[in-house]
Amino acid sequence: MTIDENWIEAAISAQERAYVPYSSFSVGACLVTNEDELILAGNIENASYGLSNCAERTAFFKAISEGKYNFKALIISGETEEPISPCGACRQVMVEFCSSDMPVILIGKNRVRKETTVGELLPYAFSKKDLN
Repeated sequence: MTIDENWIEAAISAQERAYVPYSSFSVGACLVTNEDELILAGNIENASYGLSNCAERTAFFKAISEGKYNFKALIISGETEEPISPCGACRQVMVEFCSSDMPVILIGKNRVRKETTVGELLPYAFSKKDLN
């Protein structure tokens, strides 16, 4: 799949949506639906740190709450030297809603990037198939 550079720009701009008064560590996510709709989100912190939510999960929850369930790419942008890496909770949410071969593009400072897939980020994932 060809990654649209507009998706990269959207993920980077989504960092401006982050609510990060405690860490000042903004992350942006651009979740692309099969219909080419861009779902943008930033991470959201809370004074009770455990109640904070990552940009990736915020994008998925926003999309699902609006009835969107089919995705073709996720781009994540952060201020890390290397391409940003999603946390384990975000990886598990990706497995719930995406095919294992869906592209995930990780962006760091200076637009350094890594292209991977949901399956590569969480091999041997526990999923709904394990519940049947």
